[in-house]
Amino acid sequence: TEKMKDNFGKKSDLLIQGIEIKASPPGKKLRDVSMLSGGEKALTSIALLLAIIAFRPSPFIVLDEVDAALDEANSQRFAKIVEELSSKTQFIVITHNKRTIANAGVMYGITMQESGISKIVSVKFAENKTIEDKELDAAVT
Repeated sequence: TEKMKDNFGKKSDLLIQGIEIKASPPGKKLRDVSMLSGGEKALTSIALLLAIIAFRPSPFIVLDEVDAALDEANSQRFAKIVEELSSKTQFIVITHNKRTIANAGVMYGITMQESGISKIVSVKFAENKTIEDKELDAAVT
């Protein structure tokens, strides 16, 4: 690998160089990401990821619990953006967040009705339902 000198004159490996990200959530000063709260870090990471997806869509994306640290309002924003981007990209989202689940077209789950026997359960939501209707359907099934 190629070597280069960092800011302090030491040799460093180009393949292990980090990137510096500074973020300014609404109402906050510009600061390094490491200084943000857990929710702010998650929101910043999700914003960067979704911006890349919006710029260069992929056939499908798997997101695992990316919305876990978000509060209710930001969870709703995340779900809305994923719904908008889903016209070009299929999202597979692993989550426990009810807002994210409510915006899904199909929900899959695993249940164990008998000890040691797992069963896959799926629920397909109607296209023209509101978020509240989907939440009611998800609660019933």
